[in-house]
Amino acid sequence: MARYIFVTGGVVSSLGKGLSSASLAYLIQSRGYKVRLRKLDPYLNVDPGTMSPFQHGEVFVTDDGAETDLDLGHYERFSGVTAKKTDNITTGKIYSDVLKKERKGKYLGKTVQVIPHITDRIKEFIKHDTSKEDFVICEIGGIVGDIESLPFVEAIRQFSNDIGKKNALFIHLTLVPYLKASDEIKTKPTQHSVKELRSIGIQPDIIICRSERSIPLEHRKKISLFCNVDIKNVIETVDVKTIYEAPISFAKEKLDVQVLNYFKIKSKKSNNLTPWKKITKITLNTKRHVNIAIIGKYVELKDAYKSLDEALTHGGISNNLKVNLVRIDSEKLKVSEIKNKLKNVSGILIPGGFGKRGTEGKIEAIRYSRINKIPFLGICYGMQMAIIEFARNQLKIKKATSSEFDKVGIHIIGLMHEWEKSGRKVKGTDKDLGGTMRLGSYDAILKDKSKIRDIYKSRLIKERHRHRYEVDISYKEKFEKKGLIFSGLSPDHKLPEIIELKNHPWFIGVQFHPEFKSRPLNPHPLFSSFIRAAKNHR
Repeated sequence: MARYIFVTGGVVSSLGKGLSSASLAYLIQSRGYKVRLRKLDPYLNVDPGTMSPFQHGEVFVTDDGAETDLDLGHYERFSGVTAKKTDNITTGKIYSDVLKKERKGKYLGKTVQVIPHITDRIKEFIKHDTSKEDFVICEIGGIVGDIESLPFVEAIRQFSNDIGKKNALFIHLTLVPYLKASDEIKTKPTQHSVKELRSIGIQPDIIICRSERSIPLEHRKKISLFCNVDIKNVIETVDVKTIYEAPISFAKEKLDVQVLNYFKIKSKKSNNLTPWKKITKITLNTKRHVNIAIIGKYVELKDAYKSLDEALTHGGISNNLKVNLVRIDSEKLKVSEIKNKLKNVSGILIPGGFGKRGTEGKIEAIRYSRINKIPFLGICYGMQMAIIEFARNQLKIKKATSSEFDKVGIHIIGLMHEWEKSGRKVKGTDKDLGGTMRLGSYDAILKDKSKIRDIYKSRLIKERHRHRYEVDISYKEKFEKKGLIFSGLSPDHKLPEIIELKNHPWFIGVQFHPEFKSRPLNPHPLFSSFIRAAKNHR
């Protein structure tokens, strides 16, 4: 039977529950045990697919096509365990499932209530689709005290009783603030947060204290005393310079040892921190660097491109250099400013996105990279903008556009149902935005003797997608005559997956999101190649 670890948060959100859970997962794995990670989100959206990145950060996509919380990206990158649809659920999905059953009469006329019906559905989710795992780590989104989180906290309290307290462990992550004015570290917020948790029936077994400064022993003893937790289980996590230090920091505090001790099981082997020490050294100490411009419309919020930022860092690690990200708002990018803003960058990346805002800035930046031979990577929407730029300026199709943001013009980008066999556009239908995209892992066949084939070293690849619009394959011959090669296609040869430009040092666009599969200990080959090209550019 699996053992369950529940991670809750207190005082403020965004303390790093996801990163803490992911780091713990790695440490337990390195001790010889199999781990699964899950996220329970308290918001009412069914999934984050239609939420603005400004609201929620990036949407992470799994192989099996789930749009999930970005914390699942942390889970995958640190543990190497591929997430599934069954690893993320929201309040919206819980209520939706329960109400569907109610409408079908599954509750036999009973009054449907939060307890037991909502909490039972949450407990069902926690336990579902687990078989060979030794540990299941469940992170509860939000903070203790939020109205939205109450059903989840109640459900994990019940779950602990159901499976026996010896098989469930509660970890509470809190903020221990430092007040500069009085030069003091304050434990009172942690005490109140734990008091709130205990008032709804949960006594934390381990408290992780997030602080910008090391917490003196006397303060840890105070937390231990007032929160009724053994001093060995008051774990500090001081702000680190890079997230890749997190597993090292938690190992130093013996978090994994205390978890195993709680469950009264022995480590099968010593944890291996060598890979993390190696990449931390490269990330923090290397003097060589490259500047990469990310040109998008969500650059003001760092988490909007979280997986992308990490994948570029991984590409730097594989090339033994640091990647400096130059974030440029495409909506504010003027043609007259492009040369000045991009003069010190060695690579240009256009990320995924939706809608018309900022498109012209992206297209002009792509034109600049094409003409000036600057390494370019276009991802999903970025590839489509590259197609439009090339069509307008090389094929002389001045009205080339996408039906996503322009209902007139020549639609070389469009919804699949908008095309007939002749390639002519037919009227589409209005649909709900949620769940209408090509989502998850799809195959692509790579062209022989192409740059992309050399990068992947494989004819068949599997990558994760998240988009509604596709490049019209009927234009393939015209593009290739001018030097833009369709070097990756869907297995039925109907959907362009990858483009690359001849007579350019490195110019590639992909319809998928390779960033979702990059790992710090196993960088994605596309990002490694892109950063290598950027390194050689200057």
